[in-house]
Amino acid sequence: MTAIDAPTTVRGAFDALAPSRLVSGARAVSEPRLTTSVAPFPQPAVELRRLWERRYARRLFVTDALIVLAVTAAAQFVNVMLNPLGPVGVVATAGIPALTAASWLVMLGAFHTRDARVVGSGATEYKRVAHSTGLAFGLVAILFLLFETPGTRVQLMIALPAGLLALLVGRWSWRRWLGAQRRAGRYAARTIVAGTRDDVEYVIRTLQGSGAHGHLVVGVATDDGDSASDLIIDGRRHPVLGSTNTVASHARQLGADSVIVASRPTDDPDYIKQLSWQLEGTAAELILSSRLADVAGPRISLRPIDGLPLIHVRIPEFEGSKHVLKRATDILFASLALIPTALVTAVVAVLIKLDDRGPVFFRQTRIGRNGEEFSILKFRTMRITAEAELAALQTANEGAGPLFKLKHDPRITRIGGILRKLSLDELPQFWNVLVGDMSVVGPRPPLPREVTAYNGTVYRRLYIKPGITGLWQVSGRSDLSWDESVRLDLRYVENWSIMTDLMIMWRTAQVMIRPKGAY
Repeated sequence: MTAIDAPTTVRGAFDALAPSRLVSGARAVSEPRLTTSVAPFPQPAVELRRLWERRYARRLFVTDALIVLAVTAAAQFVNVMLNPLGPVGVVATAGIPALTAASWLVMLGAFHTRDARVVGSGATEYKRVAHSTGLAFGLVAILFLLFETPGTRVQLMIALPAGLLALLVGRWSWRRWLGAQRRAGRYAARTIVAGTRDDVEYVIRTLQGSGAHGHLVVGVATDDGDSASDLIIDGRRHPVLGSTNTVASHARQLGADSVIVASRPTDDPDYIKQLSWQLEGTAAELILSSRLADVAGPRISLRPIDGLPLIHVRIPEFEGSKHVLKRATDILFASLALIPTALVTAVVAVLIKLDDRGPVFFRQTRIGRNGEEFSILKFRTMRITAEAELAALQTANEGAGPLFKLKHDPRITRIGGILRKLSLDELPQFWNVLVGDMSVVGPRPPLPREVTAYNGTVYRRLYIKPGITGLWQVSGRSDLSWDESVRLDLRYVENWSIMTDLMIMWRTAQVMIRPKGAY
């Protein structure tokens, strides 16, 4: 199937399916016209998608503008209170917050922080907000250095940190709203997934992992096209519409505005190009999925050479400046976290002592980076005889893989159950972070007996320091299967970034408030 069946004779070709509109007075008359081809017009599904994308972008813009204007005005007010200038001086320095606000909003737009491709999920949106803010205030700083303009310093000291924090919180709030809308089937791309059954199932399962990714799967197209055998993934039925060659027609019928190609037919090298032609005017985007094993966006770049699209995948590194920055971040967060931890320790110590009069802290040997052993520090949540009782409980193990877990472990004390549920038992581990045994974010710290059961690629978890929290903790914790836990840890080891760490820390705070899988 081609995009346009053009007539063999160009001059004089008659296309009755493409009428031209001739306006005569107040009346429009449709008449057939001579043409060689007709450019496709956007269909209602595409227009509807563009409508809600523009509507959401406007909401973000209004929120950004209100925040920027508020913080720059507040900084100017503080400046006037600290340095009374009189009516003339106030008016003269009013241009500084106005220039700051204008530069800020321009940069937020120039960095495409409200682009539909980055809002709603992932760290890219937050990174662009931070980068645009930094550049805007870099310009303000240059202005201050060149002209020593009154009021510039207070913009840097007050508006920059307060505004950036407010913008990120604003984006996070809108993201939560958007996620709720998408889980309800709104503000989401109606999507068809095409490819082999195995690849289609992989894509859908990934999309279903979080209902906030923005894709509502309305059907699938498989290489065999067996519509009598629908796909049932995690309890949800996905109708098989037909073969991969019928995707475009089904997209029109179902009003789908997005098509994900999980894999293309091996015997049709032009499949993607032909499909993109067929979808012109029907769908807003054609997405190519790759099963590159858990490779994150920052490691992937597309560099076409003479029309040949080459996908570059950067090999992960485990040393260098990036890891030095991570260590500096760990020291900063651990130093700050140990202050409230010291206050909490006094209360927790009293409760533990009142519960069974045993020691407050629990030390245990864990395996850190490169297989090195270290002593992890936690508030004690089990009876003193817990290790001796472990052998008798092995037959009741509910943990995944080599992990030992019981949802109702009889060794856990009364106060210990509360500490575990709220993750307060892990607060002393910030000391492990400060001395360099652990990181704030990283893979789960394994026991020596767990490491002896590792095989194959699982050892890659030990390439970086284990963490107090990580993808495993914000994604289900003890409810995860062993394979899923390993996959999350390996994904983090190879793809982590400072922004990812900050997002995991934020999600950890949410998990502590609404615990799931903690036992």
